[in-house]
Amino acid sequence: MATYRSGMNPVIKFIELENRVISAIYRNLMVRAKVVVVDKSSGEPLPEPVTTIASPVPSGSLRIRLPDTVKPGAYFLKALNGHGEDAAQSAEFQVN
Repeated sequence: MATYRSGMNPVIKFIELENRVISAIYRNLMVRAKVVVVDKSSGEPLPEPVTTIASPVPSGSLRIRLPDTVKPGAYFLKALNGHGEDAAQSAEFQVN
């Protein structure tokens, strides 16, 4: 079973939200890791969008389009490793 070694701390960083598109960068996320949008008030991940890291390179950037069903409120990004375990969390951001 693969685990993250110390020194390989995964990071996901929210950059901006413009026209319902989230820009973010990530480091030390492995292929098949998933990035979900979490509603801060409930702590529950949204059913969509779910972005899967497809690149074998452990660092990169993401653009995630929010569907119209995402209501105004506070959210954050959460990265899950290939086993579905929490790997990293971004700062909070607001959807208007």
